[in-house]
Amino acid sequence: MQTITPPAPPRRPEQNIPEPKLTFADHLEELRRRLGVSLAVLFVTTGVSLTQVRRLIEWLQRPAEPFLTRFAFFSPTEPIAAYVKVAVLFGLLLAMPVILAQLWGFVRSGLTRRERAYGVAFVWWGSVLFAAGVAFAYFGLLPVSLRVLLGIGAGALEPVISIERYLAFVTTLTFWCGIIFELPLIVFLLASVGVVTPEWLRQQRPYAILVLVITAAIVTPTTDPVNLALMALPMIGLYEVSIWVTRVAMRRRVG
Repeated sequence: MQTITPPAPPRRPEQNIPEPKLTFADHLEELRRRLGVSLAVLFVTTGVSLTQVRRLIEWLQRPAEPFLTRFAFFSPTEPIAAYVKVAVLFGLLLAMPVILAQLWGFVRSGLTRRERAYGVAFVWWGSVLFAAGVAFAYFGLLPVSLRVLLGIGAGALEPVISIERYLAFVTTLTFWCGIIFELPLIVFLLASVGVVTPEWLRQQRPYAILVLVITAAIVTPTTDPVNLALMALPMIGLYEVSIWVTRVAMRRRVG
């Protein structure tokens, strides 16, 4: 009598097999190594930015030129602090692809092979979105903020602003705008691993808008309606874009 061999159970698709799990000590060691690489690259790019720091400061001063003729400093170390802040900001902008690559390399061990294929897109779009946030702050939000803030006492008061405080104002604003513009990418990754869904994001829209408006009020230098709207509306738009990219991520995940 011929024996019938039962069919073998279906194999799990190769693209959905995660890498072998690492121990907690392995994760700590990898985190230490990747942080070291990121800091080393940031140190190099900051050094490169220091060689062009005068030109970079002149570029950052341009939005204030219609309102200020010159800047001042009130301590011997203040120009050095201003130079370092500007160099670190532009060093971070230059190092962003490497930092994102190290971040992706750290989290990829818990992803499937198909999800790990998003690595190049993560680094590319993360860098582009951060640069877009910096550009939005420089060309859109900063001129309007300066016009409102420096126009309050126009005619009665003469503005005398230290270069260190002005550059701290500019670098803080541009940095946080760059971080906020990463929202669609972060939501896409969370959707790719099944943490969030488009339906959940739509349900949380009222609470998200409230949180985004509060965040805009914290990040913007002034809480007047113009600046608040200039920051809050793009953030709400990014949230809506995040819902759309979540749909794309869910379709790829199901596929």
